[in-house]
Amino acid sequence: MPPEPEDGHPLRTLIRNLVLVVILAVGLFVFFVVFNKRFLSPLNDTEVLLLEAGAVLLVAWATARAFTSAANEVLRRRSQIQHGATIRIFLNLIIGVVAILALFHLAGVDTESIFLGSAFAGIVLGLAAQTVLANVFAGLLIVMASPFRPGDRVSFISSSYGAFPPSYPHEMVYPHYAGVVVDVELLYTILRLDSGGTAKLPNSVVLGALVLQPNPGVPRAHRVRMTFPLATPVKSVEAALPDVAAAFPTDSARAPPQFEVADISAATWDAVIVLWSPILDEGLVRDRVMRAVLGRVGPTPPVPAR
Repeated sequence: MPPEPEDGHPLRTLIRNLVLVVILAVGLFVFFVVFNKRFLSPLNDTEVLLLEAGAVLLVAWATARAFTSAANEVLRRRSQIQHGATIRIFLNLIIGVVAILALFHLAGVDTESIFLGSAFAGIVLGLAAQTVLANVFAGLLIVMASPFRPGDRVSFISSSYGAFPPSYPHEMVYPHYAGVVVDVELLYTILRLDSGGTAKLPNSVVLGALVLQPNPGVPRAHRVRMTFPLATPVKSVEAALPDVAAAFPTDSARAPPQFEVADISAATWDAVIVLWSPILDEGLVRDRVMRAVLGRVGPTPPVPAR
């Protein structure tokens, strides 16, 4: 029986256990092929078949223990041992199917017919449970690859739910789901949203999504866009940069805010203030920037409808 190590590299654990499985399989093969006549001659064909079936099941069990032991070691190192049951079920299912096919072959059942029947059944089941199976396999890949862990703050950007219509030309935005990962289940990744509430994202969507992991305390670019009547002087808005810097005294000392003219129409023009700040709340950044700019520019006439 492959041991359950308390510590050790997962690859070394897997190799060591598989070596023990190979030794066991070779020993059983030699026993049944080389010493068959000497030790098994008193037994009839049915009893020999039962012994061979038992040997196949023993090797399958040892193989399953070898893989699950290595998988448990990977999960233990990543502090995700709660997913061990899911991984064990999946691995045992695969090895169990292989063992059943080996038993059918041992019993003299036509292997080709088994594969044809299995393929047909697999196609039917796959079509019937395509979404479920996609989420299950995606969940297993997420657990094993571990692109993020429970407790990590992430943002998922996915095209699966359609894009948001832009407020400004050339600024199409895809749905953005930001929060703290609670858990990765067999079908869903649970996210505690920054906006409140909990979201359950299908694992297949998460696997194909762009995952952003902001580093706390590391500045990132914030772009705050504003629309002004055409009569508003550009210099009056640009003159608000010192007020914006004063609203972010620590951040502006490292990288002062920048001003851009982003767009112009017959009645309006758009300004963008670019600011580097570690603040994660986009709404808070926009509020501070807009207050600073409006405090400098003052009231402006209403913008005509486009």
